[in-house]
Amino acid sequence: MKELVSLDLEQFKAMGYYAVSEYDLSIELMMENAGYHLAKLIGKQFDSSTAIKTGVGNGNNGDGGLVVAMRLAAWGYPVYLDLATEIDKELPQKQLRRALKFGARIDTEFIAPVWVDAYLSFSQRLPLNYDFNKKMLKSYHSFTYNISLDLPAGFLGDPNSIYFNANKVLTLAAPKTILNHLPSQIEIYVADIGIPKAVYERFNIAQSNRTNPANRIKFLERGFYKTSTVVMNQNTKK
Repeated sequence: MKELVSLDLEQFKAMGYYAVSEYDLSIELMMENAGYHLAKLIGKQFDSSTAIKTGVGNGNNGDGGLVVAMRLAAWGYPVYLDLATEIDKELPQKQLRRALKFGARIDTEFIAPVWVDAYLSFSQRLPLNYDFNKKMLKSYHSFTYNISLDLPAGFLGDPNSIYFNANKVLTLAAPKTILNHLPSQIEIYVADIGIPKAVYERFNIAQSNRTNPANRIKFLERGFYKTSTVVMNQNTKK
């Protein structure tokens, strides 16, 4: 059977459930890995004088975003949190406490040169409410470098919808077919979140770029990231 280039959302959900049930992988561990990889990607592109705004919701993506905030704050970055909703679930609450202890600050209105979108996941329901739509529209008019975790908030395949205006997307575990509908200028990468090779083989999906180097969605190389450091200030444009 020919190896799949990407997964649809139902296939990806099945892959995640299988990894959790058969390999005792916790959501906390996987989102710790996701947040670490995104923080490292940011750290390779922007120096520690760059302020980072991290937008988070109350789900797993928000949990990953809070790990990003915690990691970057630990590395000396000024980090500001935009809490899009009340954080009342146990795991995001725990990560929020950690991020604040590490030095991140809650400031919904702060405009940072780099804006991380960890607001919503693939389970989001459209249309977005008024407050979320305001944030999505603001992402088009802010002179910020925008990075989405897993997928842009507000995007479920329709390129004409209102969604977070990402320059870069770090999606989790495997390429998703839906992301190919994003504009071609958006860079898309896949982060290793700890799912073993046997799971990829079971779902017949590649675990690296080697089998399909022409695929638009690229796996991050393990151990290093080929990006250049950028020093930004509040007036730097994309």
